[in-house]
Amino acid sequence: MPRPGKNQSSAAVSAGTISLKELAAHLGLSSATVSLVINRSPGAKSIPASTQERVRKAARELNYRPNLMARSLRQKRSFTIGVIVPEVSEGYAALVLSGIEDHLLQEGYFYLVVSHRHRRDLIEEYPSLLQQRVVEGIIAVDTPLASSPSLPAVAISGHKDVPGVTNIILDHNLAAHLALAHLQKLGHSKIAIIKGQDFSSDTETRWRAINSVAQQLGIVLPESLCVQLEGDLPTPEVGYRVTQKLLARGEAFSALLAFNDISAIGAIQALRESGKRVPEDVSVIGFDDIQSAAYQNPGLTTVRQPLRQMGVVAAETLLARISNPAKHFHPKRVILKPELMVRGTTGLAH
Repeated sequence: MPRPGKNQSSAAVSAGTISLKELAAHLGLSSATVSLVINRSPGAKSIPASTQERVRKAARELNYRPNLMARSLRQKRSFTIGVIVPEVSEGYAALVLSGIEDHLLQEGYFYLVVSHRHRRDLIEEYPSLLQQRVVEGIIAVDTPLASSPSLPAVAISGHKDVPGVTNIILDHNLAAHLALAHLQKLGHSKIAIIKGQDFSSDTETRWRAINSVAQQLGIVLPESLCVQLEGDLPTPEVGYRVTQKLLARGEAFSALLAFNDISAIGAIQALRESGKRVPEDVSVIGFDDIQSAAYQNPGLTTVRQPLRQMGVVAAETLLARISNPAKHFHPKRVILKPELMVRGTTGLAH
């Protein structure tokens, strides 16, 4: 016995169209239930996972396409978020984006991603360009917002108090303490530091935290053992080049704390080429805990930023603001905790 409406839906498929009502009849479900699932509405959470999967499977098989334009016009909303990033590569931004994407998908939102490659003109223009494309809010990832946008906005690693913008940031003091205390416990006293590029939002905040914690722990950080990344290549090459410069100075060090995992990987290559073993001669700590960090040889010891969680929290915070625009209070800061991931690139000082 065929389900109600199955013949009609099959005929519609052959004609290349199928309505939500026909899809619901084919499944023997209400149109409201199917709509919640197809649109990934918050109310779909109450629908059993097996039913949701059955709806999506039938939608794929019957080539159903929801009329998003009609939904937007009906509710006078775009259900679209704008995301601004410096660039998209394996590291920081990709992991943050995965968290943003997961939450927005779950809540039935679409998003547009633009990358500025640190161009000042694009950083200034993108908020208004995204607004022209009718986004409902903006998430800025490691991107300075010079002024208060007219839309709800959340910044990840913004570090500036901009009216109307909620900052999602890491506890950099704790991060610095985790890294430096670990090296000190292993007997390291001569520690080299690789600072981030000038354009990174985290550079100065993290540098201040490292200096403050070093003073608390009685660790001296000579200027001659501090170098700064140059250039905007999202590859290990920038860490490789700056470590070569550090080694050329000829001052001995037994440990190195890099600005991020990508630069740490480049630094390790430079150290090995100079004849130094990691961790026997020089211990190395990265920052971020990108997906490939654990699979380096040896695995990279690093301070884990909860990057995916930062993306999820940013999306949650932004959608909460969008859904309740009349609420005048919104948090200025949401601070997340780092974690030290001890692997094979750190060892006892000799």
